[in-house]
Amino acid sequence: MEVNVVKVGDCIELMARMPEGSVDMIFADPPYNLQLAHELLRPNHTRVEGVDDDWDKFDGFAAYDDFTRAWLGAARRVLRADGSLWVIGTYHNIYRVGTILQDLEYWILNDVVWRKSNPMPNFRGRRFTNAHEILIWAAHGKDARYTFNYAAMKALNDDLQMRSDWLIPICAGAERLKDADGRKAHPTQKPEALLHRVILAATKPGQVILDPFLGSGTTAAVAKRLGRRYIGLEREPRYAEMARRRIARTRAVEDLDLVDTPSKREQPRIPFGWLVERGLLEPGTVLHSPNRRWSARVRADGTLISADFKGSIHQVGAHVQGAPACNGWQFWCLDVEGKLVSIDLLREKLRSELN
Repeated sequence: MEVNVVKVGDCIELMARMPEGSVDMIFADPPYNLQLAHELLRPNHTRVEGVDDDWDKFDGFAAYDDFTRAWLGAARRVLRADGSLWVIGTYHNIYRVGTILQDLEYWILNDVVWRKSNPMPNFRGRRFTNAHEILIWAAHGKDARYTFNYAAMKALNDDLQMRSDWLIPICAGAERLKDADGRKAHPTQKPEALLHRVILAATKPGQVILDPFLGSGTTAAVAKRLGRRYIGLEREPRYAEMARRRIARTRAVEDLDLVDTPSKREQPRIPFGWLVERGLLEPGTVLHSPNRRWSARVRADGTLISADFKGSIHQVGAHVQGAPACNGWQFWCLDVEGKLVSIDLLREKLRSELN
């Protein structure tokens, strides 16, 4: 199957020609069916460049639902059994999309609120300012072993668990593509920061990402930059050509280790005793809890002993706290010149030596 390409045509027909189970992730930014009935003007009577293109117009909800069911069905066929799909929309369409996703037996993992830090105001003053869009993240099925780079998302969020509300500015400034007249080249261009987060969260380097509504090419450009492969489908030739030019300008990462974010579950298991064997910890070394309330000594066989209990780092950690379980790697710390350092750092050091 050809990858790193932009193909022009109807996405449903193009996906029908692709091999079954051939892509790892799909990011879809389908028509929103905005149903705009009137021209939108600013208070100074200048026209707002909204989405009024033919590709966003449908003959009612039934026609839109038929279209949605067709492209989601085609997408599910080409998605690997352990792959996932992201689809973005607004209140105009996302709830209809979500219903059809479930009807087709996708398994919804999260809905993510993209909260725009600089949304367009509501000029008529008749409704709240529409300051967000919704992304649905769904697996191929209920039992899919989908990719989620939890540690990467936590690191991206200053070592806090990534939440499902993302504050990201809309595409503006130098990133916004313009036509020869200086106007927006595409009305719904998404910010690269949004795609960076999606792709980093749900894929691994070298995997194939499909965007059936490529538009200005954001998905493909960010995929290339992060060492992923891409397939872009776009029915409008002018958008496809714009996307190709943009992708050609994008620099691909040279060192894939910089964009690989394996979870700890995928890394080689390191028994605590190996730290003692390798001399990273000596028998008799005192380990402390993060608040220094509890302590235990390291034994030569890789167990710990506290005042009244002996066992693994996990068992002793649970015992001293009176807890049912404990992750000893995160609980126990080594005193280094008066500063507590997690023993998990020693495990990572040993992993790096073994790789």
